[in-house]
Amino acid sequence: MKKQILILVVVLSFSLTLMAQENQDQQTKKVKKGWNMGVLPSVAFDADLGFQYGILTNIFNYGDGTKYPEYLHSIYFEAAYTTKKYGILRLFYDSKYLIPNHRLTVDATYIPDAMCDFYGYNGYQTVYNTNWHNSKKFDASEGYVSRAFYKFRRDLFRFSADLQGTIQNNWKWNVGLGALIYKTSPVNLDVLNRGKDSVDMLPAIDELYDKYVNWQILDPNEINGGAHPYLRLGIVYDSRNKQTNATKGIYANAFVTYSSAFGAQKEYNNIKLNAVYQQYIPIYKERLSFAYRVGTQLLLAGKSPYYMDNYLNTLFMQRVIYEAIGGANSNRGILRSRVLADGFAYANLEIRWRAFQFDIAKQHFYIGFNPFLDMGMAVQPNPLNEEQVRASIAQNDPDFDINKLDQYLNFDPNAIYKPHFSVGTGLKIAMNENFVLSVDWALPLNEQDGANKANFYIKMGYLF
Repeated sequence: MKKQILILVVVLSFSLTLMAQENQDQQTKKVKKGWNMGVLPSVAFDADLGFQYGILTNIFNYGDGTKYPEYLHSIYFEAAYTTKKYGILRLFYDSKYLIPNHRLTVDATYIPDAMCDFYGYNGYQTVYNTNWHNSKKFDASEGYVSRAFYKFRRDLFRFSADLQGTIQNNWKWNVGLGALIYKTSPVNLDVLNRGKDSVDMLPAIDELYDKYVNWQILDPNEINGGAHPYLRLGIVYDSRNKQTNATKGIYANAFVTYSSAFGAQKEYNNIKLNAVYQQYIPIYKERLSFAYRVGTQLLLAGKSPYYMDNYLNTLFMQRVIYEAIGGANSNRGILRSRVLADGFAYANLEIRWRAFQFDIAKQHFYIGFNPFLDMGMAVQPNPLNEEQVRASIAQNDPDFDINKLDQYLNFDPNAIYKPHFSVGTGLKIAMNENFVLSVDWALPLNEQDGANKANFYIKMGYLF
């Protein structure tokens, strides 16, 4: 029934695009000048993470307005924290004019995540049991184990600086450097249980992450995280008519990232290739368009630690973090990091309708809608050998009932390459073209991706 309702919403949203009012297209194009700022509170509540409080702002400088809606400088800042030690602290700068004829982006971000998702390797090769962590009554008779079963703790600090220059016309080059510093461990139950009644406390059990450690699916040298400076080189083709919500043109890039590792982790030096192709096709002036994106991330050489396998390398950090496959920044509706693999591919298709335009206090606003279809799959799986896993369990976890292994892992090789699909629709509220509040509602089409419920996301900007 939920799938039928969502499909109806998607069809309705698409149908409404045909009803755009002509008189709104006759508006005289207005420009912005100087500095403009949008500010929003960052407030939320989660039973495990606690009450979230904070603020986010995006400041734009449009200069004399001759380049509007393109900006001269953009400064984005977000600070949010919760009573259970989860938060975001981010500063991002973007400009094509600080260094003449070059685009500079600089990002510094700290993301402590007390309940980070961990659904195992290779998508459908790991069996997902929703009742184990999602029982409405948290009742063991329904199969409930713990809300923390598919979680682990991950703290991430990221610094990046990327510079882009022009080769000729729409062709650009990119060079970047940065560092990803991870600290990972099982969920800290003492922190999450602090102040809770005994009936609400998370039980002390082996999470899926603990089982991967005990069964030696995860290597001892990667289970605590690590520091990984990186260097990046790439090429870009960009013919979009504008950066935010382009209505025509192509954006494509291909780049390689060398990530280093040291000491006991030196085996995790690696090279990854990323390639993406995005096209924006106008349907009706600038009011209605079709946008799609296809991309891949592949491991070319070396070995990648599990905690970096879902990190989607990108040349432009529009959002706080890009993770794949699954979640708000890759395949909406699908469980975050559902496909944890050395290499993956993804696609997003959207109808974008700029429905209503209006001014408030000399600020230019529009409201848009975007029904979409997302897809992702593993193309370079992490190695999972059934014989080796069974032997490791027998040696390191003898109390585990080996007859229940099929509740955790599916060794059918066809399961690995089965694509993950989701559908949804989005609402966009934009101020002065570039400050965009995005609300997406999405539903996966397979129960193994969490199809028992729809997922809501509130983010800044378009997905691509």
